Amino acid sequence: NPALNGINLNIDKGEFVFVVGHSGAGKSSLLKLLTRENVATSGKVVVNGYDLSALTKKQVPYFRRSLGMVFQDFRLIPNMTVFDNVAFVLRVTNHSNRYIRKRVPYVLNLVDLADKMKSYPNELSGGEQQRVAIARALASDPPFIIADEPTGNVDPGLSLQIVELLMDINKYCGTTIMMVTHEHELV
Repeated sequence: NPALNGINLNIDKGEFVFVVGHSGAGKSSLLKLLTRENVATSGKVVVNGYDLSALTKKQVPYFRRSLGMVFQDFRLIPNMTVFDNVAFVLRVTNHSNRYIRKRVPYVLNLVDLADKMKSYPNELSGGEQQRVAIARALASDPPFIIADEPTGNVDPGLSLQIVELLMDINKYCGTTIMMVTHEHELV
């Protein structure tokens, strides 16, 4: 049985798109195709100019660098400070220390966490941890950010703040954003 069939999706540069659906609707399958975790059995998937079915294994990490990912479970590294969690993305992509020292405070300021740079994830609230995850996704200035259920592990009152933050990033940075959620009310 195909997980997704007859899908035709085009997201223009600078758009903010919600993907909404109940459990089992195919949201995760779509994400796995868009991030090249899975390869489509037919059809074509093109993201940020990359034809994902034509990528070699060596090309996949370079493609993924063109994406920012925000996960429901934050995926922060517990023994690293907030600064180092955000800087991690830049270090693995060989950015200079000078650039990292400028970029990390800038993106932490965008998510209103500049004062938490030296804190560790376990010292932060769930909402703050999710904002660190958003800062990390923004760090490399990707053209496209995928937020997978980013409000799933925060208090309902913070859900709207997370969406508003992503909308601000879209508006002021021009970043294309796809937010996957099952929460119809948020949309």
